[in-house]
Amino acid sequence: MQKKLIAASAAALALSAGANAQEVVKIGYVGPLSGQSAHLGTDTGNGAQMAVDDLNAKGFKINGKAVKFVLLSEDDAGEPKQATSAAQKLVDSKVNGVIGHQTSGTSIPASKIYYDAGIPQISASATSPTYTHQGFNTTFRVVANDYKLGASLGDYAGKKLGAKKIAVIDDRTAYGQGVANEFMKAAKKVPGVQIVGKEFTNDKATDFNAILTSIKAKNPDLIFFGGMDSVGGPMIRQIKNLGIKAKFMGGDGICTEALPKLAGNADDIVTCAEAGGVTPEQEKKIDEFAARYKKRFGKDVQIYAPYGYDAVMAMATAMAEAKSADPAKYLPSLFKVKYQGNSGLIAFDQYGDIKDGALTLFTFKNGKKSRIEVVK
Repeated sequence: MQKKLIAASAAALALSAGANAQEVVKIGYVGPLSGQSAHLGTDTGNGAQMAVDDLNAKGFKINGKAVKFVLLSEDDAGEPKQATSAAQKLVDSKVNGVIGHQTSGTSIPASKIYYDAGIPQISASATSPTYTHQGFNTTFRVVANDYKLGASLGDYAGKKLGAKKIAVIDDRTAYGQGVANEFMKAAKKVPGVQIVGKEFTNDKATDFNAILTSIKAKNPDLIFFGGMDSVGGPMIRQIKNLGIKAKFMGGDGICTEALPKLAGNADDIVTCAEAGGVTPEQEKKIDEFAARYKKRFGKDVQIYAPYGYDAVMAMATAMAEAKSADPAKYLPSLFKVKYQGNSGLIAFDQYGDIKDGALTLFTFKNGKKSRIEVVK
């Protein structure tokens, strides 16, 4: 009899503990934590971790109850095949939502896995229009897409930089091809602009002498590159070594603090656009975030950390509004969410694209990014 009472008492205690246990909300993060773009993937992941820590520090509540957020990070190394494996791993871990992936080439194949599982995915950096136009209601992004990015750069190259003869190179990835194609469409609309050469490389290449020698013969005044800084930087070195005097332009993939080191020197050579825009009103907020980031991680923000942070916060806001962290229940709230983030207002259209996505145009001076203007 005494044993039965002890067993019953233990069971009651276990039920009581279970009833009072804090709900754990698992946020998945996937990006290149190894490989050529590891500095960018780590940057975004650090931003997401800061958001999780801030949510826990303030005792964030869903349906009146404080919950505990945890970040489960996976490395896709910037490889599509590894991205799908990482995505399946997070689905099997029953995450409540996913931040990632870093590139369009990894975000797109992984998105089908999240869609099939009904798990919302917010990318802080993937810009290919294809990503959010596959008919999946689970895909979102907090930055402007390639239509906006490429078109704005093409228009700027012709009208503001006065480029007349433009050569274009892309790295054959979904991102690189997409942004290069949109750039060309817009540049061709500017009177007097000619696309004098179209070349391609790959996202692992280190030797560009053959394509650059071909481009040199066409004497362009601007070279546009669709790809990442790990390829764009060495390419700039070789452009200078060959005595090509053209200016260099690219999207957010090259618009990083790492570019000057990778290029040897990018001062007054490069114009690039960051897929996001911090207006003067947002500057104080972004500067405060950058200072907190440096204190926490001992290094400067590369580019995507504020967007990784905002992606987590937008997801948490939708959960709070839906009074549930269940993906099926809070997913509809993501389409209605309005979160005032570090990078501006986060609100999504019917495709999951950010509304009124802004771009920031930069050049480089004294080895640092120097803002030109914000374009909407």
